[in-house]
Amino acid sequence: MDIYFVSLGCDKNFVDSEMMVTSLKKSGYNITYNPDNAEIIIVNTCCFIGDAKEESINTLLEMSEYKETGKCRLLIATGCLAQRYHNEIKKEIPEVDIIIGTMGYEGLAECINQALDSKEPVIENIKSIDYMPEPLTDRDAMSGSGYAYLKIAEGCDKCCTYCIIPKVRGRYRSVPMENLVAQAQHLAAGGISELILVAQETTLYGRDIYGKKSLPELLAKLSEIDSIKWIRILYCYPEEITDELISAIKKLPKVCHYLDIPVQHGADSMLRRMGRRTDRAGLESVIEKLRQNIPDIALRTTVITGFPGETDAEFKELHEFVCKNRFERLGVFTYSQEEDTPAAEMPEQIPEEIKESRRSIIMELQQQIAFEKSASLAGREMDVIVDGYLPDDEVYICRTYMDAPDVDGYVFVATDWQLISGDFIKVRITGSEGYDLTGEVIE
Repeated sequence: MDIYFVSLGCDKNFVDSEMMVTSLKKSGYNITYNPDNAEIIIVNTCCFIGDAKEESINTLLEMSEYKETGKCRLLIATGCLAQRYHNEIKKEIPEVDIIIGTMGYEGLAECINQALDSKEPVIENIKSIDYMPEPLTDRDAMSGSGYAYLKIAEGCDKCCTYCIIPKVRGRYRSVPMENLVAQAQHLAAGGISELILVAQETTLYGRDIYGKKSLPELLAKLSEIDSIKWIRILYCYPEEITDELISAIKKLPKVCHYLDIPVQHGADSMLRRMGRRTDRAGLESVIEKLRQNIPDIALRTTVITGFPGETDAEFKELHEFVCKNRFERLGVFTYSQEEDTPAAEMPEQIPEEIKESRRSIIMELQQQIAFEKSASLAGREMDVIVDGYLPDDEVYICRTYMDAPDVDGYVFVATDWQLISGDFIKVRITGSEGYDLTGEVIE
């Protein structure tokens, strides 16, 4: 029986999708890339912000049409939207046959078999958000390239005032180290050469099961896998970055000198209202320490504009913060008013046009910073990983250690060499085109 799979949302959700696909294959199902041929369609949904909810709902509605135009017998909603709004989905999208929450994907095949044999209108598997499915150690990557995400923990305890994640993903739970090493070994055996460590927060890894932050130890164990060449760390809360972690990044050759540290704002008053655990001085202290100890580190961050009550003066502080700290990579989100979060009930909600205007101002500033940093790399020799090929342009798509897939820039390389995704080559940077670079092969 053929299954068509749609994975929406973040890279953590993508790992869940890979777990489901691997489990279904082991249960005898086939994966098709054509929804017209699918007898079962699964949408792994997201509900982090308003746009993500809208995309998930629209995708479910779009896929429901294949019950009329294709071979689809079952439409399945999984993931965050299914966890949070399962009652609403039953009511508003009756075409959905199975609803599985964020922690229920272990029983997916069983639910499918039940639905195929049952006359019940909807099969549900909504487990407690604090339940922890045991991750498959033989999960196959679906990136189509040489990298794979390794989700090292589930849930979050921070409870920032704007964020719904603790209510759909539960408290922080680390994945045991032996499971992660086994996953990484399997991925490496399948051709993966770059591991990207993800969680709602990677810096707290291990504290719940080992009694201490254990990310440095995990990095050391993953570094022992021969065919893994790069290890990249995303989503490090700045207040949890320790000297031990900085030392591990500096000393372990396979760990990229790249760190994603979401800061969200640069004004102390805003950080307090957001429920963040640090202030501007603390943020800048961590940034300075990272750059002093690892001079070539690339720092990525995200900020939010238009959070409730953000004044012109507070926005000016954010602008000054971004201008001063000159992050190599920076993304800007406008505040999304999410129900069941403290921020949604705060007074002085900001009009959308002001949120967008402020976002544009920060993005224009960051564009200038990023373009200057890109131009400064001309002439530099760098190792890059090959992600793919653009036949129309006859160039390979590559990334430096400074670039995570999908969110950062690329290096476009023209060469007669026959390269495959996951290969590492050395290039000389010949120029820049905005956020992206051009390069020529050295070896």
